[in-house]
Amino acid sequence: MDTRLIIDYFTGLQQRIVEALELADGKNFLHDSWQRPEGGGGISCVIEEGEVFERGGVNFSHVTGERLPPSASASRPELAGRGFEAMGVSLVLHPRNPHAPTVHMNVRCFVAAKPGEEPVWWFGGGMDLTPYYGYEEDAIHFHRACKQALDPFGDTLYPRFKRWCDEYFYLKHRQEPRGIGGIFFDDYNTGDFGQSFAMVKSAGDHFLNAYLPILQRRKDTPYGERERDFQAYRRGRYVEFNLVFDRGTLFGLQSGGRTESILMSLPPVVKWRYDWQPEPGSAEEKLYSDYLVGRDWLG
Repeated sequence: MDTRLIIDYFTGLQQRIVEALELADGKNFLHDSWQRPEGGGGISCVIEEGEVFERGGVNFSHVTGERLPPSASASRPELAGRGFEAMGVSLVLHPRNPHAPTVHMNVRCFVAAKPGEEPVWWFGGGMDLTPYYGYEEDAIHFHRACKQALDPFGDTLYPRFKRWCDEYFYLKHRQEPRGIGGIFFDDYNTGDFGQSFAMVKSAGDHFLNAYLPILQRRKDTPYGERERDFQAYRRGRYVEFNLVFDRGTLFGLQSGGRTESILMSLPPVVKWRYDWQPEPGSAEEKLYSDYLVGRDWLG
């Protein structure tokens, strides 16, 4: 395998996505390059207080180290203690309008090396949507784009990765999904590097088509303080997941990555309530009853 090919794709993907998002928002992203003393670095592209995005980041990182962090070897204990090379693109976008959903996407590659043995490599990634007010056409569109990304590689991948996403982005202490899901995969290695890399590229290349049409439909929808308050409350769930469960956040912190770049995924305005319940029959209740339920959106 040639990691240079992977790095070139990831940096190109970051650039394409940032350029498209700048057109959607009208404000430019801040570009911030950083280095890691232990090896490697990255480029963080961040927007705050934009016309559309209250906060968002599209980050590229390429880091190396002498020992895999616990978060990276938890599901592969036989690799613990190996040196590593990790590269990827990770993004989170928090629009200001409560009718426009938060979105997350990442694609990444790990290589675990040990002297005298063949390197072990795998890919991971996916994308998922977190609405605050549910729109069925948005959920269907997002899942259809996810399926289209995976269909060229076999008809079993979408249902498998969709189910994996539903299981992964689940707040166990709340017993509720984070959003309406999408796709998630990890430890992906078919034995054929070209085929595996092509699947990951297809996932990355389908992100803009999956999200931008939804953003365009919702970014100018009228809203008031009620909607903003509910958005801030639901954003609390996003924070809880990222700080308690998210493997990418844990890996970044455990591997000595740049803290500000890692935590750019957190929304700028968040609220928590004690034992809050939505009003019966409200749009807020409908989010819980009709959307945060692990549905088959393409059934």
